[in-house]
Amino acid sequence: MSFLIDSSIMITSQILFFGFGWLFFMRQLFKDYEVRQYVVQVIFSVTFAFSCTMFELIIFEILGVLNSSSRYFHWKMNLCVILLILVFMVPFYIGYFIVSNIRLLHKQRLLFSCLLWLTFMYFFWKLGDPFPILSPKHGILSIEQLISRVGVIGVTLMALLSGFGAVNCPYTYLSYFLRNVTDTDIVALERRLLQTMDMIISKKKRMAVTRRTMFQKGEVHNKPSGFWGMIKSVTTSAPGSENLTLIQQEVDALEELSRQLFLETADLYATKERIEYSKTFKGKYFNFLGYFFSIYCVWKIFMATINIVFDRVGKTDPVTRGIEITVNYLGIQFDVKFWSQHISFILVGIIIVTSIRGLLITLTKFFYAISSSKSSNVIVLLLAQIMGLLD
Repeated sequence: MSFLIDSSIMITSQILFFGFGWLFFMRQLFKDYEVRQYVVQVIFSVTFAFSCTMFELIIFEILGVLNSSSRYFHWKMNLCVILLILVFMVPFYIGYFIVSNIRLLHKQRLLFSCLLWLTFMYFFWKLGDPFPILSPKHGILSIEQLISRVGVIGVTLMALLSGFGAVNCPYTYLSYFLRNVTDTDIVALERRLLQTMDMIISKKKRMAVTRRTMFQKGEVHNKPSGFWGMIKSVTTSAPGSENLTLIQQEVDALEELSRQLFLETADLYATKERIEYSKTFKGKYFNFLGYFFSIYCVWKIFMATINIVFDRVGKTDPVTRGIEITVNYLGIQFDVKFWSQHISFILVGIIIVTSIRGLLITLTKFFYAISSSKSSNVIVLLLAQIMGLLD
């Protein structure tokens, strides 16, 4: 009976986590992105739900909530599901959407997606060769074999995110690093964007007029076919008509420029909103927290460098040391060991969350650079993969 009650609690919490992940995805994280694939939203929400459930089981283990056998059963079940998602499902769909963006491979995207997934599995499996992972006691596709390789990638990502968060934290929280943006700057950039759009429209009108003139003269039907005909159409143009290929190249360049100007305009608007937000009471509060986390991150970088250079093993973290100094100075009774672990756990969690947010922004800019109508799907799946690996 206790197992059924424990299972109902876990299932209810998973449903709540799934719903929260879905709402967080739709209304906060990717509200400005075009993600139409429901399978991507489901994968993200399921990964979010199982990651939160495993975190919940760790807390239950510390607090002694639920029966130990129930915790073990749900831990193993959640571990199997999360491994299935991270190793098989998410990499396959990432490859599928990447192949879908390539027109030449669009008709055989399923085949090339399988080839990409097999390539991922090869490197994923070869990742375990330098480490003492292989054991004759476990099978090839056992949980131990998979979790060990996922653990190696997860620890590496954790280290990268910690470094990225330590460097990115001051630029994220402190208003000191905000550049001064005025309405004049935004208006000037918008004027450039409108001028570029007008040039694009003008050149497209010229192309349309030229095509209509060529069609009326019968030049469209007399075009030579084949490879040499294509070369000739590029290098020559009919008398009295314009070279459509050159105009098209100019249009493509102007469209790329307009896209960059639009992104820069959006960035200026976001910076202006951050400046206005930093002047509010809540913004000043977060600015104060920014100084605190910046000092904490700088201290961690400094101590990590000292430990690496002098081959030292750190025994006391800054939180524990700070609490010990405060308790000794005030002369109060306080369980330093217990509370320092929880406070350090919360601080590291906050830094990891902000690091993932900063990494997401960086990934978004990268995928904007390579521009694709389905790049947002790849971003979501990469975020789900990172979220699951960090878990």
